[in-house]
Amino acid sequence: MSHMNYEAGMFGRQERLEYSGDAPKSRRWLWITLIVLAIAVAGFFTMGKFMGGKQDGAANKAAGKSNNPSQMPTVTVTTPGRQAVQTVISGTGSLAAKREMPVGVVGEGGLVTRVLVEPGTWVGKGQVLATVDRSVQVQTADSLAASVRVAEADAKLAQANLDRAQSLVSNGFVSKADIDRLTAARDQASARVRVARAQLAETQARNHRLDIRAPEAGLVLTRQVEPGQIVSGGSGVLFRMAMGGQMELRAQLAEADLLRTRVGSTAQITPTGSTQVFSGTVWQVSPVIDPNTRQGIARIQLAYNPALRPGGFASAQIITGAENAVILPQSAIQSDAQGNYVYTLDRDNKAVRTPVVTGAVTDSGVSVTQGLTGNERVVMTAGAFLNPGQKVIPQLLKK
Repeated sequence: MSHMNYEAGMFGRQERLEYSGDAPKSRRWLWITLIVLAIAVAGFFTMGKFMGGKQDGAANKAAGKSNNPSQMPTVTVTTPGRQAVQTVISGTGSLAAKREMPVGVVGEGGLVTRVLVEPGTWVGKGQVLATVDRSVQVQTADSLAASVRVAEADAKLAQANLDRAQSLVSNGFVSKADIDRLTAARDQASARVRVARAQLAETQARNHRLDIRAPEAGLVLTRQVEPGQIVSGGSGVLFRMAMGGQMELRAQLAEADLLRTRVGSTAQITPTGSTQVFSGTVWQVSPVIDPNTRQGIARIQLAYNPALRPGGFASAQIITGAENAVILPQSAIQSDAQGNYVYTLDRDNKAVRTPVVTGAVTDSGVSVTQGLTGNERVVMTAGAFLNPGQKVIPQLLKK
C-alpha cells in the first residue's frame, strides 16, 4: 500500500514538474507573438501616416507651385486699340488690251505692196497700215474722171443752147416747143454729169478701201501680213490694235470677293517676274459667275506702259474700302474646333478665352472684326500654352 502511494506520489510530482517546466515556455511564445503583432500594427499605421503625409506634401507643393509668383509664366500683352484698315481683295489674271481691235481687208483686196507699221507702233485714226496694188483701179478711176469732164461739157453746151433760144422767144423766132426740147436736153446733160461724178466717187472710194487703215488711234499689237501676200475679205485678221493703247488686267476673283468689288475701286498691279507696281481702276465687274470654278472677272483698267504686255500674267490687290478694326499679329490668334480665339487677361491677371472673328490679313497683321473692342489686354505670344483661368505675369508690349 505504502509502495503504491509512493508511486502515485512520484507520478503526480513528475506531472507537476513537467507542467511547471512547460508553462514558462508557452508564456514566452505568447509574449513573442503579441510583440510581433504590436510591431506590425505600429508599422502599418506609421506607413499610412507617412504615405498620407507624402500625398499631402505633394498636394501642398503643387498648390504652392500654382500660387507661387516665381512659378507663374510671363506673357507679353498689349492693348491694341482700333485703327483704319483697308479691305484688300487679292486676285490674279491675264493682261490684255482694254479694247482690242482686229484689222483686216475692207475692200476687194489684192496684192500687198507695202506694210508700213510694226508691232508696238503708235498710229492715228485712218493711218495706212499696209497698201494693196491698185494699178487697174487707178486706170478705171482716170477713165471715169474723163467721163465726168465729157458730161460736164455736154451739160454746158445744153445750157448755152437753152439760153440762146430763150433770148429769141420774144422775137418769135423760137417756138415754145423748141424751148421745152432744149430744156429737157439741158436737164439730161446735167443728170449725166451727176451719174459720172457718182461713178468716179465710187471707184475712188473702192480704191481708198484697198489700203488697210487703222480704225481708231492706238497701239499696234500684232502683224500677220507681209509684202507680196494676196489678201481678200476672207484673209482674216492682219493686224491687232489696242484702242488708245489702254490695257487691262482681267482678274479672276472668288464669288464672295466679286460681290465686294465695286466699279471705281483702285488696284495695285504687279506683273509676274517684275517688282514694278502699276495703279489701275476697276471699270467693269462681271455679272456672270463661272459655274465650274465659282469665279468671276473684274476688269482693271491700266494706262499704257511698255512693261504691260498683253497675254502676260499679273497679280492684283484691289482696295474696296476701309473700316475700323483691331489689328493683332498672327501669333495672338489661336484656333481649334470651336473657331478662332485669343487670350485676354482679367483684373486678376488670369487668362480668359475670348472668341473672335477675323477679317483681312495685311502686312501689319490680322484684323479682328468681332469679339474685341481694342481696350482689352491681349496676350500676344504663348497663347497656345495657356489654359483658361491660369494666372500669369503680364509684360506690357511697348508700341
